[in-house]
Amino acid sequence: MLRVSNVKLGIDKDISLLKDVILKKLKIKEKNLVKYSIYKESIDARKKGKMEFVYSVDVEVKDENKILNSKIKDVTKIKEIRYVNVPVGDKKLKNNPLVIGSGPAGLFAGLLLAQMGYEPIILERGLDVDSRTKDISDFWTTRKLKNNSNVQFGEGGAGTFSDGKLTTRIKDIRCRKVLEELVQFGAPDEILYSHKPHVGTDILKNVVKNIRNEIISLGGQVRFNSKVTDIVVSNDSIQSVIINDTEKIDTDTIILAVGHSARDTYEILYSRGIKIVQKPFAIGARVEHPQDLINKAQYKDFYNHPRLGAADYRLIEHVSNGRTAYTFCMCPGGSVIASASNDFEIVTNGMSEHARDKINANSAFLVNVTPEDFKSDNPLAGVHFQQKYEKLAFELGGKKL
Repeated sequence: MLRVSNVKLGIDKDISLLKDVILKKLKIKEKNLVKYSIYKESIDARKKGKMEFVYSVDVEVKDENKILNSKIKDVTKIKEIRYVNVPVGDKKLKNNPLVIGSGPAGLFAGLLLAQMGYEPIILERGLDVDSRTKDISDFWTTRKLKNNSNVQFGEGGAGTFSDGKLTTRIKDIRCRKVLEELVQFGAPDEILYSHKPHVGTDILKNVVKNIRNEIISLGGQVRFNSKVTDIVVSNDSIQSVIINDTEKIDTDTIILAVGHSARDTYEILYSRGIKIVQKPFAIGARVEHPQDLINKAQYKDFYNHPRLGAADYRLIEHVSNGRTAYTFCMCPGGSVIASASNDFEIVTNGMSEHARDKINANSAFLVNVTPEDFKSDNPLAGVHFQQKYEKLAFELGGKKL
């Protein structure tokens, strides 16, 4: 298999012409091309008055060595990479492994365990995605918050009501496995090759349901309204967890996938002697502006072109005091949404559907904070730091969620 990079196609050219560009670049006839598939797609808008799609394409040809010997620019030989499950241990588990949380980390941990025959139990304090959607809609209308069924808690985690952006700056080859499984469960094929892949909240709701159903079909369990209220530790080993203050589940294997909003879970872990350390993070606000403004800035003369979707942006500034201000989780054609999970604390997020066709764009505008800013040695000082500013935002915002 060959990978052909820097294959360019003008935005006015139909995608069906991509084959002709590949043939020309490889200097071969159509009969010598066995098949091709798009590996990556991006947009090059650097040249004034010119806009192009740029592709990396995986190609199978009849005489691969001949092309390699020709030393054509941007052509390399690649090895087919297949995901191999991690090896299993040699000791049988006494109990089902527990996965606490059903966000992206929890769902995929549960899926992998189920695929390997471990029959995991996923414990989620919130509700299934359909019930959760109704609760969130009611919250946005009435501002009456359900503390365990909201934008943060419930099936799919906070990401379900975000944009489903799948951008990562790591080069781990296992990322492909995640994308392929998302497609298997209902995400659009384009996430496999888009330079900035995203799914969209409207599609993600079905994706997470399909993952849940697959876990169950493989012998796993997904339990909603199941909040972990205590963890029993003895002799430096986990013995069991307590659900909703009443039910005990014995286990010695727990995967914590609780997300950063499960602050009461962190308090439980800390009280049970489980090591927690402070870490840096970022804090800020959401900014919003007309999507048309961003399209014109990024696409210029081409901003209304039918093949170009809503434009995005990323800004970063290293300031003189050592901090960095930057945009994050930019949502083209989306909405700023109220995302609180606690009373008297303001949290916002950005959300886009797959089409990204709303009139506004928004982005988080953040600055980094470090443990030195927390003014405390308490391992949970960062959590308290967050709460301080979320409560302050509530006060300054007229005491409305």
